[in-house]
Amino acid sequence: MRTRTTGARETESDSLAARFERTRQATLDLCRPLAVEDHVVQSMPDASPTKWHLAHTTWFFEEFILRPAGRQAGGDERLRYLFNSYYHSVGEMYPRASRGILSRPTVAEVLEYRARVDEAVVTLLASPEGAEELRPVVELGFAHEEQHQELILTDILNAFACNPLRPTYALLPPAPAATERAIHYTPFPGGIARIGHDFSRETSTGFAFDNEGPAHDALLQPYVLADRPVSNGEYREFVRAGGYSESALWLSDGWAVVQREGWTRPIYWSAGLDSQFSLHGEIAARDADPVCHVSYYEADAFARWSDARLPTEFEWERAAASTFADRSKSDGSVRLPVAAPETAGNLHYGQVWEWTQSPYLPYPGFRTSNRGLGEYNGKFMINQLVLRGGSALTPRGHTRATYRNFFPPPARWQMSGLRLARDR
Repeated sequence: MRTRTTGARETESDSLAARFERTRQATLDLCRPLAVEDHVVQSMPDASPTKWHLAHTTWFFEEFILRPAGRQAGGDERLRYLFNSYYHSVGEMYPRASRGILSRPTVAEVLEYRARVDEAVVTLLASPEGAEELRPVVELGFAHEEQHQELILTDILNAFACNPLRPTYALLPPAPAATERAIHYTPFPGGIARIGHDFSRETSTGFAFDNEGPAHDALLQPYVLADRPVSNGEYREFVRAGGYSESALWLSDGWAVVQREGWTRPIYWSAGLDSQFSLHGEIAARDADPVCHVSYYEADAFARWSDARLPTEFEWERAAASTFADRSKSDGSVRLPVAAPETAGNLHYGQVWEWTQSPYLPYPGFRTSNRGLGEYNGKFMINQLVLRGGSALTPRGHTRATYRNFFPPPARWQMSGLRLARDR
């Protein structure tokens, strides 16, 4: 969770205060299509109400920026309990699975809470000396808020999918026409690959989470990697071929989940396999577009069915450092993942999070940061799998090659897909 700066004087528009206001406003902009009632729905324990996201990201700035500076703007100490997520060193927290029954504070009161904290933070950042001292934590706050911007969208998608009225979040921007094409595999040699963000280099620029480092060497065997993620059309073939009823394709835990939950297709696909529910309502599941909202178990089973495997996170990053082309969104619109064009020499990413076979573990030499913020990443380094690449809903800066997302293997409400790899 450290950054390096280039030493150049910041312009007013690039100041921490200006960036803070832009980041906070972007979250509110995502909420504009929602009714007040939409803000309070919690469709499952893994998801949170939009109102809670609005309040928790505010709590973060109050807890880790204002309180250490001897300032407080929330006005109600009970909010510290209600909107703490998992920071035990800070204090007790309200049970995650029950966030949806919190009708109070109201949405209006949460927005007032945001406004009070925002004003206090901007005032604190007005001092150049204070801003520079706070920079590492403030920039972590930006990244944290951007993570919750993506969660607002994926959580409201799950809530709308549970509603028989099938609400629409927003109209779908025109999607470019796409034709399904065969997967091509790019070969990579074995050997030593440098992995992770190097926090020690004075020339290192840009934000990185603590779990992205330290930079270290990883030994890779020769492998090949697909030039694009698996498509809807390819996954549909797996479903129609009986992939969900063939136990030999599944990990033991995965097969148990398939049987217990009655999985027969990706979570938002129709029974006819020709359409999928999205933030834009029910839309066609176009053959060429990347399949998404599949769990690690589903991704692994498809790879076995394809006589392939999922890449390790180190193989993925090695390719990203040399041949990947980031195709994440940059205009702030809420889009769907779409097929990448065939471009010689490039492996495209940034449309769906891509499962890897790597467990989410600390890199050699990893150390958690100070009290409180040290709970941000390190405590989750067990029983999770790493995803790489970013999705069509991911804020642009989070699609960097070293970024390590992580979820438990059954999770599929996120915009997660897969890319195939094979040994050479």
